[in-house]
Amino acid sequence: MDNDRWLWTLGQEMARHQLAPDAVRHVVAEAAAHLRDSGQPALRAFGTPEGYAAAVAESLAARYGRPARPAPGRVRLSARGITKRYRRRTILRSVDLTVRAGEVAAVVGANGAGKSTFLRICAGLLAPDSGEVTLDGRLGYCPQDAGTYDFLLPDEQFVLIGAGRGLDRERSKQIGRAGAASLQWRPAAGVQTRHLSGGTRQKLNLVMASMGEPDVLLLDEPYQGFDRGTYLDFWQHVWRWRDEGRAVVVVTHLLSQLDQVDQVLDLTPASEGAAA
Repeated sequence: MDNDRWLWTLGQEMARHQLAPDAVRHVVAEAAAHLRDSGQPALRAFGTPEGYAAAVAESLAARYGRPARPAPGRVRLSARGITKRYRRRTILRSVDLTVRAGEVAAVVGANGAGKSTFLRICAGLLAPDSGEVTLDGRLGYCPQDAGTYDFLLPDEQFVLIGAGRGLDRERSKQIGRAGAASLQWRPAAGVQTRHLSGGTRQKLNLVMASMGEPDVLLLDEPYQGFDRGTYLDFWQHVWRWRDEGRAVVVVTHLLSQLDQVDQVLDLTPASEGAAA
């Protein structure tokens, strides 16, 4: 089954599950974007369209069936007037974002719109040309790539990050391995990080970002290379972190979950037809 046929079948199956037309369009667009970016066949990336449609329908039903959440708490992240230029090009212009405890914000936009740049500024890794970022609490940051040391074992990565969180070696390994298991990954003994697949390295990045119960999580498309099951697991983690009172910012180009976040910051330039 080629990708076009797979996507058409996915749409039909989701309609059979009586999902709203907007949700169907969003999920199909999301899957198409993932297939285009990853270059993978649909069956390998997501499994059968019937199975994926059923999993999405179950996930949405579970989400909408959750009890009401407490009201958002204190401001954990405040970005005001963030402007960044590279040479003569303005990447970000007067961008504002406020995220409270117990909120999830999605940052979207076209390629080159400055999503990763904005998150790096919020993480304190890059200085803006103007504007200010204020963080309240401990920070966890998951980059889109890099963030790991090639010649360390995953356990050694956990110990390194855990040390910065005040955790001892054994506790760091326990937390790291538990986080890996929750993403359907069991690190193999003796395998250095450089030998992990791209998707597994992203799982490692995500686990490290969440260690030590940070108050603010900045996640830059952390699901790149994830299969269907792990992608759904990722969003369950996001919602759990929100319910625990954390502030979560997710950079994403995927659309199907945007109606399940608390706010969306669209960095696509107004000249391209989207609100900045």
